[in-house]
Amino acid sequence: MRTKSLKKNKINVVTLGCSKNVYDSEVLMGQLKANGKEVTHEAVNDEGNIIVINTCGFIDNAKEESVNMILEYAEKKEQGLVDKVFVTGCLSERYKPDLEKEIPNVDQFFGTTELPLLLKALGADYKHELIGERLTTTPKNYAYLKIAEGCDRPCSFCAIPLMRGKHVSTPIENLVIEAEKLAKNGVKELILIAQDLTYYGLDLYKKRNLAELLEALVKVEGIEWIRLHYAFPTGFPMDVLELMKREPKICNYLDIPLQHISDNILKSMRRGTTYEKTTNLLKEFRKAVPGMAIRTTLIVGYPGETEEDFEILKNWVQEMRFERLGCFTYSHEENTHAYSLVDDVPEEVKRERANEIMDIQAQISWELNQEKIGQTFRCVIDRKEGQYFIGRTEFDSPDVDNEVLVDASKFYLKTGDFVTLKVTDATEFDLYAEPVQ
Repeated sequence: MRTKSLKKNKINVVTLGCSKNVYDSEVLMGQLKANGKEVTHEAVNDEGNIIVINTCGFIDNAKEESVNMILEYAEKKEQGLVDKVFVTGCLSERYKPDLEKEIPNVDQFFGTTELPLLLKALGADYKHELIGERLTTTPKNYAYLKIAEGCDRPCSFCAIPLMRGKHVSTPIENLVIEAEKLAKNGVKELILIAQDLTYYGLDLYKKRNLAELLEALVKVEGIEWIRLHYAFPTGFPMDVLELMKREPKICNYLDIPLQHISDNILKSMRRGTTYEKTTNLLKEFRKAVPGMAIRTTLIVGYPGETEEDFEILKNWVQEMRFERLGCFTYSHEENTHAYSLVDDVPEEVKRERANEIMDIQAQISWELNQEKIGQTFRCVIDRKEGQYFIGRTEFDSPDVDNEVLVDASKFYLKTGDFVTLKVTDATEFDLYAEPVQ
C-alpha cells in the first residue's frame, strides 16, 4: 500500500468532448485557483496527484473515449501514480450508477450541475462572487462564452436534455462582466456557445433576446470578433441578422446544425421544420447578410433513412453550397425518443453515406476557396506550427474550420494579432496567404 504523500496536492483537469465542456473545466479551474489550489489542465509531465476527468456522453465514440480515459487513470491510481480520481460531466451525469459499479476505483462521480459538491470533494468552497472568473485553456486571443445551459428542444436522437437539463439563460449583465474580464486578459474573440442560441432569453426575458445580448457585448472594449455557435433553425430571431450586417464586430458566420433535410426524417427527428422552411430560412440568411459563412452539421443513417431520403439530402447539400459542413453517423442513444425505433441502417452504409457527403463538401469547399485567390482578408493569427503561422478569417471558427497559412521563413507575424492577408493559393480546407505590406 502506498503511504500518503506529504507533497502539496496538484489537481490536473482533463477535458473531453465539446466547447461547453472546455468552458465548464475553465470555470472549475477558476474556482480552484481562487481557493488557493494548484491546478493544471491536461498536463502530460508532472500531471498532478489528483485527477478530475470532465467527460462527454453524447454519442458512442465520445462515450468510449471517456470510459477509456477513466480506466486509464483508475489504473494509474492502482499503480500509485496518482492519489485520487474524480469524474464529472455528461457521461457521469448519465451513467453514474453503472460507472460506480463498473469502475469502483474512482473516488467519486459528479453530474453536470454538481460543481459545488465537486469543489467540496477537492477541499474547496464554491465562490458565488466569481462571476466570469475562469482559467482559460484556449489560445490567449479567443475564448468561449457560454450564454445558456441545457435545452428544451425535443429532438428524437439527442441525449443532451438528459445530461444538461432544461434551458437556462445566463443574464446579460453577468455575460458582459465575464466578457470584460476576458478582454482584460487579452481575449479578442468571443465564441458564443449554448445548446441552443436561438432560445436565449425566453426563460429570463420572455422573448428571444440574442440580439440584445449582442448589442451589449459589442460595447465591450478590446473584443474585436463575436462568433455565433449552435443556433437552432426553428424560431431563429431574425433581428440578429440585421445586427450582424450592421455591426463589424459580429462575424458574418453562423453555426446552425440542421441534421437532415428529408421531410420524413425531419418529422421523425422531431425537428419542427420542413425541407421548404429550412431552405427558405437559409435563403433569407444569405439575402440579409450577403457573403456570410454558414456552418452546419448533418446526421446520416438515422433509423428508417432510405436511399431516397439520402439522395434528397445529397442533392440539397450540392444545391446549398454550405461554406462549412460536418457529417456524423447516427448513434443509437438509450432513453432518447429515437431509441424506440429500429437502428436499421448498417454501420457500413452509415459510414459510406457520411463519406459521400464529405466528398461532395470537399469539392464545394475547394471551389469556394479557389474564388478567394487574389482576395484580401482580415485574419487573426492563432499560433505558429512548423514552418507556418496559422490564422483564420472571420468565416472560420477554431478547430473545426479552414485555416490560413503564412510562410514563417518569409514573414514574421505575432500570435493574437489581426493582420490583413492576401490569398495566394488554396486547397479544399486551407488558404495560403501573404501579409499585405
